[in-house]
Amino acid sequence: MAATPIEKLEHWFRPLKGSLTAFSGGVDSTLVLSLSRRFLGSRGVGVISDSPSLKRSDLQIARRFCETHDIALRVIHTRELDDPNYSANPIDRCFHCKSTLYTDLVRLRSEYPGFTLLNGTNCDDLGDYRPGLKAAEQNAIRSPLAECGLGKSDVRRLARQFDLAVWDKPASPCLSSRIPYGQPVTVEKLQQIEEAESILGGLGFDRVRVRHIDGVARIEVPLADVAELQQVLESVSDRILELGFSSVETDDEGLVSGKLNRAIL
Repeated sequence: MAATPIEKLEHWFRPLKGSLTAFSGGVDSTLVLSLSRRFLGSRGVGVISDSPSLKRSDLQIARRFCETHDIALRVIHTRELDDPNYSANPIDRCFHCKSTLYTDLVRLRSEYPGFTLLNGTNCDDLGDYRPGLKAAEQNAIRSPLAECGLGKSDVRRLARQFDLAVWDKPASPCLSSRIPYGQPVTVEKLQQIEEAESILGGLGFDRVRVRHIDGVARIEVPLADVAELQQVLESVSDRILELGFSSVETDDEGLVSGKLNRAIL
């Protein structure tokens, strides 16, 4: 009889001396960190980067999860925006971001000799444009979900089975992903994006992207919610313009994850 996903994962984790998981608060890395706690006990440690490109709400979710599940969490402060290879926003921006993160993770491992470095990559990620995968390979980061053959639907199913609060949490890519390649990434832009999405979230749009395109706030919500967004846009536009955007518009195509990658694919 073939092993179940959880049996495969248990077999994968058991030989490890301990693990440091690159943790973002999303469902993938949350499941990996939860599994490390389940199979390795206190030797399963989470590491999150407190960076301008991470939503404050996601940082709070991550802290709360670790407190609730008695998981050790290390908060580090990566400085990817200091790297012009990142802030210039080239098409391989994610590679430079992950290189900074994983380099810091490798340094941190000196405090945890013999621990394995992990991330939340799943099988579905392997078919997408993800320059960060190269950075993971260069820094010997392991991916238990992908190595055990789990895709996104498997991840959500297991997260729900283990009663993880984020099992149905919408994907929340870093804030820099809202800025088109070639347009510089700045702290000011990231703050404007985060605050605009917070305003819209307060109106009930829990799946939303605010693209920062040449100063324009282009709002994406699921196609089924576009009409509702257009109804409230006039009343909310002034609040978004106050953040420093030059204008506000809706994207009638609706929310498409990774839409800005179309320019390079």
